[in-house]
Amino acid sequence: MNLAAIVEPHPEEAAALYDGARTVSYGRLRTLVAEARRALVELGVVPGDRVALALPNDSLFVVAYLAVLGIGAVAVPLNPDAPEVELEAELEAVGAKLSIAAGDDAGTARAFDRSGAVVEGVIAIDGAPPREAQPSGDGGADAPVPILDRAASDTAVLIFTAGTAGAPKAAVLTHGNLLANLEQVQLHPGRAVHAGDVALGVLPLFHIFGLNVMLGLSLYAGAALVLVERFDPASTLETVRAHGVTLLAGAPPMFAAWAELRRASGDELASVRLAVSGASALPAEVAGAFEARFGVPLWQGYGLTEAAPVVTSAVVGGERKPGSIGVPAPGVEVRLVDEDGEDVLEGDPGEIWVRGPNVFAGYWQDADATAAVLTADGWLRTGDVAVADGDGYLWLVDRSKDLVIVSGFNVYPAEVEATLLAHPAVLEAAVVGVPDARSGEAVLAYVVAAAGSSLSQDEVVSWCSARLARYKCPSAVEFVDALPHGVAGKLLRRALRARP
Repeated sequence: MNLAAIVEPHPEEAAALYDGARTVSYGRLRTLVAEARRALVELGVVPGDRVALALPNDSLFVVAYLAVLGIGAVAVPLNPDAPEVELEAELEAVGAKLSIAAGDDAGTARAFDRSGAVVEGVIAIDGAPPREAQPSGDGGADAPVPILDRAASDTAVLIFTAGTAGAPKAAVLTHGNLLANLEQVQLHPGRAVHAGDVALGVLPLFHIFGLNVMLGLSLYAGAALVLVERFDPASTLETVRAHGVTLLAGAPPMFAAWAELRRASGDELASVRLAVSGASALPAEVAGAFEARFGVPLWQGYGLTEAAPVVTSAVVGGERKPGSIGVPAPGVEVRLVDEDGEDVLEGDPGEIWVRGPNVFAGYWQDADATAAVLTADGWLRTGDVAVADGDGYLWLVDRSKDLVIVSGFNVYPAEVEATLLAHPAVLEAAVVGVPDARSGEAVLAYVVAAAGSSLSQDEVVSWCSARLARYKCPSAVEFVDALPHGVAGKLLRRALRARP
């Protein structure tokens, strides 16, 4: 097997990628990838070498990614807009042998040089040889380099986890992990991706959601992917209309931005047959506003990098229960457990444990971190807390590490945030725990108020007091212009906890 082989069965003339004004057919894509495989081999890249991809959402990324996998090397997608010091640390952490970046990306080049990596090259989308490439002398410049067969357990990708604090930590995903999740997602009854579908590729390809759900699933099914480098609500809506996009996947802020776009007529998404939200909890207000504006049902799912990434989806069960993240994907086992590792009773909150062929192999060269999340019998401790109903549908409660304990009582930030978001003058809200001499911890709320509102701390606290137990109510409210979000739209509570 080899994940890169997913592009091989599809018709030559079928569209694979829309990249700006360029359309790349599956036939052309296979040719470009084959040329890139040869170029990588000429640079001396061998199976197991780590190759960093510091590239935007464009066809160069796709070609480089498939070529790296095809020769048995390991792809390491990086955020091309990350600070140089972050790129340097990540490159050094994985021992990258080669960096593939845009030709004008001087920052990545400097980070690569400082990381102590061996060589640097840039592979062009038109098939030109990489910079500094030298023939290896073992087959001639035009000798084809076939896709190398790999074992399911062979590493395909290293993805740096969004929750990393301190030293970089990369999740090890194998060819078997990534292919298994594609197969699991495709078993959604009646809603699989098909050849002829057109998906919107606005999620960053260095994030697992964009990499394996949008790019991977599109290529696996023979669909077309519209590559969008940066999300802009108005222009992206026009892109959806122009290309007749049928599949949308994104984080809640994307759907919220569309719903709030005053210039939208409401028919821009008429071609869409399936829209899925992931990366973070989907507020009911966002889902309702989006559906009312565009008439497109919004399905919610749940996943994480370490599961390649899809774990559950409402699409699988075929029923949209308000706020639910759905049921486990086929072939994925899920348990909800207490602090002792015992299954909780129906309706009680428990940490989500996941097991299946999609679960990662561990963290790169970090046995302690791996042991902290993987049990001896293969269960992944996600750190996320959920409740389940009698039908097996799950509702995400919160991150266990985000739990606030007030006088011995558990407070899940998501519950308080949902209450805050129900206030008509609250646009965004986030809750964290802060030290308190009397109760151990207290609830601090960060609130983004609607423009022109005169919302006060007293009003916010009063609103919560009428709807929540006393220990769950914020003891303080801080008004901010915006909340910190990761590249995939996930709320970064750790950034708020780090504030002075």
